[in-house]
Amino acid sequence: MRPLRSIALGSAALVVVPAVVVGAGSAPSAAATTLTVASDGSAGYRTVQAAVNAVPAGNASRVTITIKAGTYRESVVIPSDKPFITLEGLGASAAATVIVNNKPASTAGTTGSATVYVQAREFYGKNLTVSNDYDEAANGSSQALALALYGDRARLGNVRLLGDQDTLLIYNKARAYVWSSYIEGTVDFIYGNGSAVFYACQIHEKRSTGGYLTAANTDAASPYGFLIYKSTITGVPDNLTYLGRPWGAAGQVTVRESALSSTIRVAQPWTDMSGNPWQGARFSEYKNTGAGATVNGNRPQLTDAQAANYTPQKYLAGADGWNPAG
Repeated sequence: MRPLRSIALGSAALVVVPAVVVGAGSAPSAAATTLTVASDGSAGYRTVQAAVNAVPAGNASRVTITIKAGTYRESVVIPSDKPFITLEGLGASAAATVIVNNKPASTAGTTGSATVYVQAREFYGKNLTVSNDYDEAANGSSQALALALYGDRARLGNVRLLGDQDTLLIYNKARAYVWSSYIEGTVDFIYGNGSAVFYACQIHEKRSTGGYLTAANTDAASPYGFLIYKSTITGVPDNLTYLGRPWGAAGQVTVRESALSSTIRVAQPWTDMSGNPWQGARFSEYKNTGAGATVNGNRPQLTDAQAANYTPQKYLAGADGWNPAG
């Protein structure tokens, strides 16, 4: 889907992000079903995929797949005909339950590289880690997704998404609400044509030479792409990390009321991509703070009146009025 890029690996210390209260979303009223996964055989299923396979096609009520603490080295696909699935880690923290694989896009394709590929709507991930630990230094540069979200109305709460290039893909014009979570990568590691809100999250650039947090490919007819809201942006390097670049000419990203560390390029935090000038994209900031935040001619700012139209509710409402943020 996009050209491969050469990168170097970095490292980062994880932080705990406080939980916030979130609306229950739109799960149907029918009684919920719970399936449990444990790699040691102490539950009904040994793998996450086996539990997903057990969910009937056309499912119309919430199915929660609880996953006991441990590391599950597998790829998980949730097909489009299995909506209302929750993956919930049972460990004491998101770090205790890890779904991980190491497939690169260079051999598996973009979505084929994803450790978890969600095609279905109404997905909910909570209290777990999704990682792609493909080793680019040892095996060559490649995209290698942790999570691909193609299903509409996805929610992620208290999750860790770990990767290098293209950690999180939100595509198929899907909407996603992500809160109290940690996302790390190196290059374009939040990207796609969906509409997503990242609330009270930590977004971390781990490469020592910097990189690009976002690569939005927002449809020109859609006013909303990615909103980073009341979050924290950190990184290994100083003054080398871009907030984003436009994968598509009309890419839309707003960073508002967030704490930007010294990793952000102060003079110009947006840059061009694939012949698309950043000035033609829809990039903006609003009331950010921290060493990486300032106001200058390369940093478009929303006015107070404009900011009223760039809220979580506006980004996610769509035609059906979805409001997972409450």
